[in-house]
Amino acid sequence: MFQVGPFAHWIRNSLLVTGFGVLGHTGASALAAFGFARTRFPGRDKLFVLVLATMMIPFQVVLVPQYIMFLQFKWLDTLYPIIVPSLFGSALYIFILRQFFRSLPLELDEAAAIDGASKLQILLRVAMPLSKPALATVAVFAFIERWNEFTTPLVFIQTSENLTLPVGMMWFRGRFDTYFHLLMAGAVFTVTPIVLAFFFAQKQFIRGIALTGIKG
Repeated sequence: MFQVGPFAHWIRNSLLVTGFGVLGHTGASALAAFGFARTRFPGRDKLFVLVLATMMIPFQVVLVPQYIMFLQFKWLDTLYPIIVPSLFGSALYIFILRQFFRSLPLELDEAAAIDGASKLQILLRVAMPLSKPALATVAVFAFIERWNEFTTPLVFIQTSENLTLPVGMMWFRGRFDTYFHLLMAGAVFTVTPIVLAFFFAQKQFIRGIALTGIKG
């Protein structure tokens, strides 16, 4: 399989996209969610509704403007159009983490503030350690989303070596459609990381799903 196609490049690209995507989605979403859940500022609830409203915008609507923008940045045929947008969080993950942060007692924040902790320190040293189930849930969701990402690499990447594994499998199938043993081997490589991610995080993942949404 590795001799007839650039699978090593595809796996490396998928690992890069997924790794940065998980870190970006989890970190940025936690930062925004903590702001919406534990701080007060004018227009907070309206801004949160606006963030949730972005989930109703189909990805295809912004695909052409993104293509033009990345063309001007000279990012086409690179991994930047896939990695960079994932570094700014997701409305769904912000919602999940906000619901969990709101379930934590406010007395913890007040006690940390009395000890001189800033908002960022409260997030990093108090809220996030207590929110491991919710963070694991977001991380698993982000891992599956980024690993299975298909449309963005298909649109922004032209060179076969720069493709991610899902799009690379389509390229591979177009050239070796009758080599079923190679196709099945590639499918195993594509599915195995998702199974392993859920296997190792299933305890925290299930707990996070059960606890998210305790408070409205």
